[in-house]
Amino acid sequence: MVISHRFRHAAILAIDIFLAALSVPISIALRIGFDGLVGRFDLTVLATTIFTGIAIFTIVLSRHGRIAWRWVSVDDAILLARTAALINLIFLAVLFLTTRLDGFPRSFIGINILCLGGLFIGSRLVFRLWHERQPGFAKGAPKDQQLNVLLIGATDEAEAFIRKMSRSGTAPYHVSGLINADNERPVGSRIRGVKILGGLNEIGPILRRLRGRGAHIGHLILSDPSLKGEPVKKLLELTEEEGIRLSRLPEMSQLQNADSNRITVQPVNVEDLLSRPQARLDRSAMAALLTGKRVLITGAGGSIGSELVRQIAAFTPSRLTLVDASEYNLFEIDGEMARRFPAIEREALLVNVRDRKSLFETFDREKPEIVFHAAALKHVPLLEPQPSEAVLTNVMGTRNVADACTAHHVQMMVMISTDKAVQPVSVMGASKRIAETYCQAQDIRGREQGGTRFVTVRFGNVLGSAGSVVPLFQRQLEQGGPLTVTDPRMTRYFMTIREAVELVLQASTLRDTMLEEGGGIAVLDMGEPVNILDMARQMIRLAGLQPDKDIEIEITGLRPGERLYEILFQHQEALVNSSHEAIMLARPRVPEEAFVGKMLDSLIEAALKSDHQHTRELLERILPDFATRADRLENQEASSAFPMHDDPSA
Repeated sequence: MVISHRFRHAAILAIDIFLAALSVPISIALRIGFDGLVGRFDLTVLATTIFTGIAIFTIVLSRHGRIAWRWVSVDDAILLARTAALINLIFLAVLFLTTRLDGFPRSFIGINILCLGGLFIGSRLVFRLWHERQPGFAKGAPKDQQLNVLLIGATDEAEAFIRKMSRSGTAPYHVSGLINADNERPVGSRIRGVKILGGLNEIGPILRRLRGRGAHIGHLILSDPSLKGEPVKKLLELTEEEGIRLSRLPEMSQLQNADSNRITVQPVNVEDLLSRPQARLDRSAMAALLTGKRVLITGAGGSIGSELVRQIAAFTPSRLTLVDASEYNLFEIDGEMARRFPAIEREALLVNVRDRKSLFETFDREKPEIVFHAAALKHVPLLEPQPSEAVLTNVMGTRNVADACTAHHVQMMVMISTDKAVQPVSVMGASKRIAETYCQAQDIRGREQGGTRFVTVRFGNVLGSAGSVVPLFQRQLEQGGPLTVTDPRMTRYFMTIREAVELVLQASTLRDTMLEEGGGIAVLDMGEPVNILDMARQMIRLAGLQPDKDIEIEITGLRPGERLYEILFQHQEALVNSSHEAIMLARPRVPEEAFVGKMLDSLIEAALKSDHQHTRELLERILPDFATRADRLENQEASSAFPMHDDPSA
C-alpha cells in the first residue's frame, strides 16, 4: 500500500512537471506564433528549463499529489490555478533579476497562467469524467435494466443523486427529468445533462408525454428536503391515480458516501404529509435564555423531553440535568448526549417527580436556573380505570416540581401541557388541567413577588411520540393489518416533535403583556385537525398498498376517556394573538391560590390511598366540566368550581 501511494504521488508529480514544461512552448507559440517559436528555439529551451525547475519546487511544496483526481472539486481547481499563478510570478521575478526581461515577451506570464492552470485542471477533470462514466467516456447500464424516475426539486440533492447514478453500470435508477418544486431554475435548463421539464402543476401532462415516448416513469422521487405538507399530499394523490410510487431521497450524507447501487430511495412518511413550513424562530432570544445557563429537564427520556434535551444542548447551556423515572429512557438520552455533545457538563438522575424529597435534594445539588417540566403520564385509556396514578404524577408531580422551583429561586419553569386539558373528558386531561391551574396560580404569585416565572405551553398530539396513533398504525401495517380506528369522525391536531419543541422554546422567550401579567397560557398553532380515518388510508397508500383491499381498516368504537374532537381553548378563555405567528395566548380564569392548595391536598390524599373512586369524585368536584363519557359536554361551555381572581386585564 505504501509503495502504491508513493508510486501514485510520483506519477502525479511527473505528470504535473510534464504539463508545466509543455505549457511554456504552448504559451510562447500563442504569443509569437509557431514560426517565432522555431526561430527562437534557444530562448524557448532556456525558458522551459528555468520554468520547469521553478515548477518542480512549487508543485512539491503545494502537495498536488494529495488532491484525489476522481473527486476533484472547485476548491481543488482554485488551488491548482493559484499554483499556476505562483509558478509564473516566481518565474517573472527570476527573469527580472537576471535579464531584466530583455527579449522575452512580458505577456507570456498572463498567457501561461491561463494555459498552465487549464492543463492542471483539465487533466484532472478529464480523469474525473472518465471515472464517473459520463456520456462520451463510458456507457452506463442499459436503460431497460433501470427504473425511470422523475426528481421533484432541482436541488443539490438532485445533483448528487444524478451524479451517483451516472457513475455505475449497475445503478438502479435512470433520471428521466427534473421537476421544479419552487421555480428554482428555468424550464429547459439542465443539471448534469438532465432537463428540467416543468413545475409541480405540470407533472400529469409530463408523465403522459414521457409515456407516449416509451419512457414509463416508475417513481416520483422528492429531492427537495423542504417539500412537505399539502404539496406532498397532492403528489400522493397524483401517483395513486397514475399507478406509480412516491419516494424521497435519503439524506445528503448518505447520497455522498454510499455507492450508487446501494442508494435506496425511502418511502414518503406521514410526517411529510402533515408537516408545515418552518415557523419563524427567534434563535437569538432562545440563545439568550439558555446559553450558559444551568437547565433541568424532567421526563428527559420521553418523546418531548428527549427532543428538549437535544435542542437545548445545541444552545450550549453550562450544565444539563436530565431527570427521568425510566432507567432505559434515561440511559438512551444520556448516551446520545455523550456522543453528540461531550463538552456539555451534564448529570443523568433517576428521580421520580412524585418523590418530593428526592426532587428537592436534586434541586439543592444541581441549582438549576431554567426548568422544563415534561414528565407526565399521558395514555388516556390506560389512566381511566386508575385516576390515582394520573393525579400522583400529573398533579402531585407538577406541584412538587413547581414548589422546588419556587423554593430554589429558579428563574423560569416551563410546563408542557396538552389540548386534552381543555374541557376534559378523560382522567388524563383533567389531571393536566389541574396542573395548569396550579402553575397559573404560582405564576401570578411569582410576578407579584418577583419570584419564579411559570410558563405553561399547551399543544396537541405530536407525530411519533410513544403511544401515538402513527407508530400504532406502522406496527399494524408491518403485521399485515387491520388498522384500527375508533371512529370514522375522529379528528386530531398533529405536529412534529421537532416543531413542537422549537415552539416551546420560542414560547419561553415571549414577553407579551398577557404573559407578563401572570397566569397566561401559550397555545401552539396546530394547524388544521386531521381525520384519523383519512390518515390511516394515507399510511396504507404510502406503503404501496390499497385501503380495504390489501389492508383492512377496522372501526373499534371510542375507548374510555376518548372524544371525537380535540379543542385548544376553553370557551371562557379569551384568545389573542401573541408576538409570534405560530403561538396563541389564552386568558384563562385564574383560581384563588389558597383554594387551589386546599383542593389539591384533598385530591392528592385520596390518590395516595389509591382510592380511585374518591379520586375521580374529587376531580369532578374540582372540574364540573370534566365528563367521564366522550359524548358528554362535547360542545358545551366549560365551567369551574374554583373561585376566580378578576381578569387581570379587565
